Amino acid sequence: MANDQDASDSNERLGEMLVREQVISPDELQKAKKRSEREGSRLGYELTKLGYLDEEDLSSFLSKHHGVPSVELDAIDIPGEVLELIPDKIAERHQCVPVNRSGNTLVVAMADPSNVYAIDDLRFSTGYEIEPVVATESAIEQKLNEHYADDEAAEDLDYDYDSILGDMDVDDVDYVEEEEEAVDVNDLANASEDAPVVRLVNMILVDAIEKEASDIHIEPYEKDFRVRFRIDGVLHEAMHPPRKLQDAMISRLKIMASLDIAERRLPQDGRIKLKMGRDQEMDFRVSVMPTMFGEKVVLRLLDKSNLQLDMTKLGFEPGPLETFQDAIHQPHGMCLVTGPTGSGKTTTLYSALSELNTTSENISTAEDPVEFNLGGINQCQMKEDIGLNFAAALRSFLRQDPDIIMVGEIRDFETAEISIKAALTGHLVLSTLHTNDAPSTVSRLLNMGVEPFLVTAALEVVVAQRLCRCICDHCKEIADVDQDRLRKLQVPDEHLDKPICEGVGCENCDQTGYDGMTAVFEVLEVNDEFKEYVIQGYSSAELKAEAIRMGMDTLRQASIKKMVEGITTPEEVARNTAPD
Repeated sequence: MANDQDASDSNERLGEMLVREQVISPDELQKAKKRSEREGSRLGYELTKLGYLDEEDLSSFLSKHHGVPSVELDAIDIPGEVLELIPDKIAERHQCVPVNRSGNTLVVAMADPSNVYAIDDLRFSTGYEIEPVVATESAIEQKLNEHYADDEAAEDLDYDYDSILGDMDVDDVDYVEEEEEAVDVNDLANASEDAPVVRLVNMILVDAIEKEASDIHIEPYEKDFRVRFRIDGVLHEAMHPPRKLQDAMISRLKIMASLDIAERRLPQDGRIKLKMGRDQEMDFRVSVMPTMFGEKVVLRLLDKSNLQLDMTKLGFEPGPLETFQDAIHQPHGMCLVTGPTGSGKTTTLYSALSELNTTSENISTAEDPVEFNLGGINQCQMKEDIGLNFAAALRSFLRQDPDIIMVGEIRDFETAEISIKAALTGHLVLSTLHTNDAPSTVSRLLNMGVEPFLVTAALEVVVAQRLCRCICDHCKEIADVDQDRLRKLQVPDEHLDKPICEGVGCENCDQTGYDGMTAVFEVLEVNDEFKEYVIQGYSSAELKAEAIRMGMDTLRQASIKKMVEGITTPEEVARNTAPD
């Protein structure tokens, strides 16, 4: 599955490059792609088989385009100890051959040096830094047949973890089927503390930090066990540890998060603090959920050093930023930030609190969970199991002489009612809500049972937001985008002739074309005119139409502005925002 996806991505990149450089025609590419998809083969192989270009020409093109040397494998005598560094299954999977080793660097001949998935896999499985060189596919195939055909020592694992697992006998860690509830907790605890398992778990955490991932997904399936990283909002496959290590790895994470390793039937939440060097600390928010084939673990990385608290750098346009700042500096009222999980709502709220955080203000927050510790602010962690929920915390805050209150999320009528009453009695209330856009937030509050006159009396501003990936500055270039496609995205006519950029992929962005993320905002000012529409019972669609007429930029319009400015791409506009 993963290999098919990696090959598909690699084929797509190679085809685009060859057509762009006019090495082949678009028609030739389509014919070769159809054969490649039908046969499950590599695109380069089909292009040479169809006679559209020679293998040597393809290798020369890849060498020149990626700036890596090309080699003639026939003329190289590869030492046996170098060949042993890459197991045969991995070499065959990625069509690669180790050529030479120098210090901590392993030179590997590859048919496609842009395949970052293969390079990451090789780096992980060998423990060496990988330096790719280009060779023809037939030469690689010949070397594989010569040196690996008789090797019977391959283990029945997707990856070679010898460099990490050392002398550990993985057979000692048994996979427990779902119906086998009788687990020896002591044995599980001992296995999770085994040095190789500790190293493997630590390596996953450190690798995620180095790749600037926002989340780690550790997922058990019937015949697979995989780890994925969410980088710039998109999940990428990182590795496939042996399934026999599944229980030991998950138990290790649960021990680190101070969770109950004996409880495998109920969801659990915890936190891990990892010390990185002398000064840096990284927090991981841990969520464990039972699935059919074991427990899935998701870790959210909380890096305070990367927390952006300067509101002017979040991605606001000048007008909407001024509207939002005016609202949060009111002496009372309610300001709501909406959007799906992972859209940056917490960062926006924290930046607002940071701006409001002065010695003259008493600020209290009710959060589930507390993601970052903010000095000078009283932060309260919710604990549903003992009855400490948002509503209970809000009641307590109102007895604590507050000026500003932040509620992590308005989930029910009780929390909404108390929040609005607090906003009407001289307090500034900040909170979040899960809605698709800013105008539908009003309808959501009404559907909870809040009276329209209370909503209009309390609400000052609603901010909807999404996160779009930014084009990598190191490989940004002007793209050839069809105007019909831009019209479908609702790009205004005056912007149709402006250059649209994309990232072609480079080492800096791991060949993705994207580096980092920016937020796009839809800021709805709840003024007197808009309040009148709410009182009259306008629907969500009618409220949105009136908000646009009054000058509100929608999420789609805001993201189009980012695209025209060369910050993001049409793909990101379509992926993150809905048509108006």
